[in-house]
Amino acid sequence: MGETLRARADVEIDDSAPERRLPAGRKAELSAYVSEMGQVTVAKLASHFGVSTDTIRRDLDQLDADGLLIRTHGGAVSLAASNRPDTELEVRLHVQPAAKETIGRLAASLVEDGSVIMLNGGTTTLALARHLHKLRNLTIATNNLRIPAEISSAVIRDLYLFGGSVSTVTQTTTGPVSLRLAPGGHDIEVQADIAFIGVGAVSADAGYATSNLGDAAMMQAMMDRSARVAVLADSAKFDRHLFAKIAALSAADYLICETTPGDELLAALRENEVEVICPETVT
Repeated sequence: MGETLRARADVEIDDSAPERRLPAGRKAELSAYVSEMGQVTVAKLASHFGVSTDTIRRDLDQLDADGLLIRTHGGAVSLAASNRPDTELEVRLHVQPAAKETIGRLAASLVEDGSVIMLNGGTTTLALARHLHKLRNLTIATNNLRIPAEISSAVIRDLYLFGGSVSTVTQTTTGPVSLRLAPGGHDIEVQADIAFIGVGAVSADAGYATSNLGDAAMMQAMMDRSARVAVLADSAKFDRHLFAKIAALSAADYLICETTPGDELLAALRENEVEVICPETVT
């Protein structure tokens, strides 16, 4: 018992020591998480990272001093939140990486050899692309400029990039969900077996949403042109509300996530006949 008390005392002393420095790994992940969320409370950060609220407060103080975020009374606001609607892709790659890999693996299980699939922009669909390596003869259409570098040539039959305006921040295009066979020719509408759509928010009352109007319109068009729709969202996206609505919950056949949604959202998904695919539902 004495050893246990001494161990606890050691932990408390270490945690509050003036010379304590935020571990580099958590520093990167914490700043990236705040950048992705835009604004977040101390309590939510403490729960997400599994540390005390006092630890999070000290971490945020250090990150604010380093110029990586803006410290507020109850939490923190990202620098990006006041400057632009989108977060740099390289930052988002560090947010929920394990969750996105789990989602990518589960999503890949819905794809068969010879399928035609659509993928939108974002880091979760990049994770999916990496998990398609065992498949063959796929036709892929996407607005995600990083997909060609992430996917093996052995996997694809044809790979198409939708045209439009280019965002260097998110590394995506925004434009019509159609392809032109030759310069000056007519646009050809396309159809897919399944669309995989990474979203910024999922809620019982507002459905699927994102922060950008153009992106929302493009995601909606991909959904409309696919026989099946799988929405990809890690748990940080649950019960959020963003500016641009993509579609109602019923527009998707599947919600693929790394953990089961809360009771209210789960009930709404079931009411709208959306199959939830997460590690708990896969045997």
